[in-house]
Amino acid sequence: MPIQPARFPLGDRSVARVGYGAMQLTGPGVFGPPSDRGAALELLRTAVELGVDHIDTAQYYGPDVVNDLIRDALYPYPADLAIVSKVAVRRGHRGEILPYDEPAELRAGIEDNLRSLRVDRLAAVNLRMPDPAALPDRRFDDQLAAMVQARDDGLIEGVGLSNVSRAQLEHALTITNIVTVQNSYSLGERGSQDVLDLTTERGISFAPYLPLGWPTAERLRSLESPVVLEIASRLARTPAQIALAWLLSLAPSVLLIAGTRSIEHLRENVLAADIDLTPEDREALTALG
Repeated sequence: MPIQPARFPLGDRSVARVGYGAMQLTGPGVFGPPSDRGAALELLRTAVELGVDHIDTAQYYGPDVVNDLIRDALYPYPADLAIVSKVAVRRGHRGEILPYDEPAELRAGIEDNLRSLRVDRLAAVNLRMPDPAALPDRRFDDQLAAMVQARDDGLIEGVGLSNVSRAQLEHALTITNIVTVQNSYSLGERGSQDVLDLTTERGISFAPYLPLGWPTAERLRSLESPVVLEIASRLARTPAQIALAWLLSLAPSVLLIAGTRSIEHLRENVLAADIDLTPEDREALTALG
């Protein structure tokens, strides 16, 4: 198997293929502040020191918590740091997830991100879709138009999509350039295979969220599979590293945004980029799906 490239385009930028997803830097349920703010700031600084130049965030993580942590830890930002956010959701007073996806609300969400992060422009912003099963319609077109306008006005460098179907992505591509797609995908969850196939074909970066799966018994079954454990033992790596390396092996366009509160796990995630799976290993892991 050819050695995977270390970097891939994210719009007009080039980023390391292992980034960091900052969602976990909140309280339980992605709501409220972290129990140890100092540790969260240290983790973000360590990520950049380890070469991470792609951080995924959202204003509604907390809400407001994660963007404030990123700003306080890293501002003024390294010139090559790509910060990607997402819009179309807000949090209620009790942590409930509520839509915030009218065109004017999308624009307001982008501007909220810019203010909290203290930047003039974001590398990309993902339009988060509530229902991948929904057919593209006029409402989707109006949402895309708001995202395109934000790009044309210089607020974002590229338009991304999150939680989308292949039909939604195909429709969006008839309207505008899409620089990244963020869907759930992991060893144990392959529902977005057709979306991954299309992004690979079109050279669009694909950032699998929950790359190790939900922290449930299902995730444990994936990571404790005899196949995963045997490969991990043979390569002297952790099962999580093997699962992440498998994702990277699927296509050069896969960009990891694994999240963690642990600096030890952060270091392990970054080192997953150095794992070269054999064709036999990759085939055996793919067969687990």
